[in-house]
Amino acid sequence: MPHNGGVTEGLTERFAAALHSYADRPCIEFDGRWYTGDEVVAYGAAIASLLETAGVPGDAPVGLIVRNRLPHAAAIAGFLAAGRTVAMIYSFQSAGAIAGDVERLNLAAVVADAEDWTEPVVAAAERTGAAGVAISLGTPPVVAVPRLEHRNSSHAHAPAEPGVALKILTSGTTGPPKRQAIATHVLERTVFSVTAGEKADGDAPPEFAYWQFGGIGVCQLIAGLYNGRRVAMLERFSVEGWVDAVKRHRVTRAGVQPAVIRMLLDAQVPAEDLASLEFLISASGPLDPETRDEFEARYRIPIRLAYGATEFAGSLCAWTPEMLDEFGKTKRDSVGRALPDTELRIVDAETGRERPAGERGLLEAKVGPLGPDWIRTTDIASIDEDGFVTLHGRADGAINRGGFKVQPEEVRRVLISHPGVRDACVVGVPDARLGQVPFAAIEVVPGADTPSDDELKSLVRQELPVYAVPVAFTTVDALPRNPALKVSLPAVAALYGAD
Repeated sequence: MPHNGGVTEGLTERFAAALHSYADRPCIEFDGRWYTGDEVVAYGAAIASLLETAGVPGDAPVGLIVRNRLPHAAAIAGFLAAGRTVAMIYSFQSAGAIAGDVERLNLAAVVADAEDWTEPVVAAAERTGAAGVAISLGTPPVVAVPRLEHRNSSHAHAPAEPGVALKILTSGTTGPPKRQAIATHVLERTVFSVTAGEKADGDAPPEFAYWQFGGIGVCQLIAGLYNGRRVAMLERFSVEGWVDAVKRHRVTRAGVQPAVIRMLLDAQVPAEDLASLEFLISASGPLDPETRDEFEARYRIPIRLAYGATEFAGSLCAWTPEMLDEFGKTKRDSVGRALPDTELRIVDAETGRERPAGERGLLEAKVGPLGPDWIRTTDIASIDEDGFVTLHGRADGAINRGGFKVQPEEVRRVLISHPGVRDACVVGVPDARLGQVPFAAIEVVPGADTPSDDELKSLVRQELPVYAVPVAFTTVDALPRNPALKVSLPAVAALYGAD
């Protein structure tokens, strides 16, 4: 398969060289077994060979119905090493929804686990003339899908996209995941933002990859392989699996979603099981101070807050050891300062004018590898006089209650201050008179009495304006979460009036 030209070719070749350098050494651990570099490379080569036999052009983008499994990791590595664009297709949806994605993407080929080649998906690929490749850990591990052995060359498929390495998925908090194109040369900043430029020797703990590969979690896999580190991966997060990996591999640092920190506390994981951890990095959503304080007090493991986004292919801010020494205690709630290739500013949502230090507004970023333009986020933030960024919620999550703006995170913070509430989520639901009104779902602390609606309303009314008080509450055993461990806002909204 041909490589893309220019700067892109350099990174592609460096990644390919790093991948081949493992040879017969351990490369990726999955499901209790280490796979060597030779095995990973051979898997990718088998996929490439089958695509060639199927008549798929070497520069044609392909789709991957992605899961956190060894064959999928090998496919991603092989595509990146060959300079072929890969578009991620969300596997945690119905067969009909996957089939819809296959038709909309109109790709020359689709690669998927054998279990995901359901009849609706096969039929969709057949209609678009795509070749189909089934991957598994069985024998043979790579096979053509019946009826999809050859690409139908009479179909006009999606064209080549030189310089685009990946089309990854957003986390899908507010709706179906969307795809974000990541240029190959931008992956250099991805590697840096994941590892802070750190290169470790062969005896170092492996890169720990458990976030879903369909989204920003793939960066952990790519960074580990690019830097020649072993990679330990989990198919899906579980407390037992995560703690087992930390113990066995003596992991020293890990990025976690806020929900993971709460789960570790609730599971009462013994402190000695996490003894190797020097710190955790909390990202992908707000971490309430009470949970952070409880975790740090119990385990004596500091938590650093981080901030990034899919569209930036990694982090925008970071804490360095020097910053921690000088500001770690006084600016504990900050996500750090902008990375060297990044400029940040706070602007007024209405006028676009830059706001003074310390004032809140929308965060905008200008990231060198992405180009010269300022990119506006939907995050409300402030930047102090020392350049430290603090997040204050999302502008697109605001509930417009008859012209009054309600910030769901502010209401959630009040609700979880109740001793009987373990977690909560607040969403806007339709109202014929006011347009939207806030509704809350709560998890109750195990063994505690469920607070009454009146009790919770009174609590919110004491702290926030009356228009912020939810109109109704529902109690759930666990808030509905997607594979990225983020609460699904549509799923919470669907609970309104369901009792």
